[in-house]
Amino acid sequence: MTPPFMQRYLAASTYIDFDTPDVLATARRLAEGATSEADVVRACFEFVRDTIRHSVDFKANPVTCKASDVLRHGTGYCYAKSHLLAALLRANGIPAGLCYQRLSVGDSGAPYCLHGLNAVYLEDVGWYRIDARGNKPGVDARFEPPVEKLAFATRTREERMLPEIWAEPLPVVVETLECYDTWDQVLANLPDVVLLD
Repeated sequence: MTPPFMQRYLAASTYIDFDTPDVLATARRLAEGATSEADVVRACFEFVRDTIRHSVDFKANPVTCKASDVLRHGTGYCYAKSHLLAALLRANGIPAGLCYQRLSVGDSGAPYCLHGLNAVYLEDVGWYRIDARGNKPGVDARFEPPVEKLAFATRTREERMLPEIWAEPLPVVVETLECYDTWDQVLANLPDVVLLD
C-alpha cells in the first residue's frame, strides 16, 4: 500500500491531467506487455523523450502546459514534457514528481533559467531522476537505474539541481507557459528562480 505522503505523487490535477481519455489510453497502451515496473517507466520515458518534439529543437507551436495538450499537439518545452511524463507514470500507479535544474541560458554565466525534469519512485531504488527533454547532439538522457543519465550537468555555483521533488509544477513555470503564445516568446522569457545561498 502506498504511504499517505506519496498520494500527491499519484494524483491527477489541472496540469498532470491523466484522468483525460487520451492520456489514460496512452498510459495503458505503453504499459501493455510490461513485465516489471521498470519496463513501464522505460516505455513512458522513451515515448515522451523520443515522440514529443521539444518546442525549441523543432521551432514548434503551440506552447503547451497541460499533459493532455502536450500529447494532443505532440510538442512541448521540457517543463510541459515533464508534466506529460508524470501523468503517464501516475496513470500507471507509479509515483512521479517534478524536478528542476537551474542552468545558464548560454554557455556560461547569466542569464539563468529553469530546466524541467522528473523524479520517479522505483521500489528497488527510491527516488530516481529522469529527463525526457529529448536527445540531440550533446544531449543523451537515458533510463539506466540506479545511475541517473540526465540531459545536462551543472557546472558552476549558480547552476544547480534544486533538491525538491514537487507534486505540481512551480507557479513561475505555469505562468510562463500560459502567458506566451509562441515557442520563441517563451525562449525569450524563460522562467528562473532566485537562489537563497
